[in-house]
Amino acid sequence: MENAVKRIGVLTSGGDAPGMNAAIRAVVRACLYRGIECVGIRRGYNGLINGDILRMDASNISHIINRGGTILYTARSEEFRTPAGQERAAGTCKLIGLDGIVAIGGDGTFRGAEALSKHGISVVGVPATIDNDIVCTDYTIGFDTASNTAVDAIDRLRDTMQSHERCSVVEVMGRNAGHLALYVGLAVGATAVLMPEVPVHFDQDVIEKIRRARLSGKTHYMIVVAEGAGSAMKIGEQIKETLGLDPRVTILGHIQRGGTPSARDRVMATRMGYSAVEVLASGRTNRVICAKHGQMVDVDIEEGLSQKKGLNPQQLAALQAMTGL
Repeated sequence: MENAVKRIGVLTSGGDAPGMNAAIRAVVRACLYRGIECVGIRRGYNGLINGDILRMDASNISHIINRGGTILYTARSEEFRTPAGQERAAGTCKLIGLDGIVAIGGDGTFRGAEALSKHGISVVGVPATIDNDIVCTDYTIGFDTASNTAVDAIDRLRDTMQSHERCSVVEVMGRNAGHLALYVGLAVGATAVLMPEVPVHFDQDVIEKIRRARLSGKTHYMIVVAEGAGSAMKIGEQIKETLGLDPRVTILGHIQRGGTPSARDRVMATRMGYSAVEVLASGRTNRVICAKHGQMVDVDIEEGLSQKKGLNPQQLAALQAMTGL
């Protein structure tokens, strides 16, 4: 039977994440495998509004599986938030004959895809954000690489903190979610971890833990702060004021988004990109690809975005035991 889906577009939107290129590659190769034409849309929804497109084939995606960033570039589009911008974007889809779009990014990307679907465009979202805050999936592309980048940086900081017997306060990314801070804090054996989901009692959660660490013989202390939990600079100042220590504050920032994606991110991105094309080819729309218990499933975008994702309770319990001594 002739394939009803003949042309699929792929875009990346919002903050970049390591593994986005691997997802783009998977979408293109899955399309080629099925005999579907693939079109790359540059600069996210801005590119869809402005018609910034290119044909994608095997030559476009050669040797990109190991590259960070996104070859399609990414941007946030204020115009696309307006009904007129969405009309223009949908008009581009119809003009070039797109039978569907794979949108790679976070919750803002998915809300954009949902808006497009209301104009009759078939859409599937692929979760890619280092924050790991997409509710409907256990894992988002980029989280593993960002975690490893942060752990490597903190391990290096610890070497110099030990040499000078100092306290280090390290701010990691995560926007309004603490998944990255929790995971990294466990991996580096942090003295304390501050996350937006957990109310902070400064004396109990930071000062007392540093005191206990000192009484157990430690002479250096590592405090990991999620960016949504407060200013690392202010936390450093409070520690100095209360304990007389001279903390060194490091804000890791955007280095966590860059670099070669890990094996896990490459494999997850490949599986998710492939699954997105399978969903569109089957005639389904308004879906998000989700990793659930090691399997790829798809859920309705609206249903997925309406859920609330909390921190992993087992990881939280382990952190409490590790930092509560």
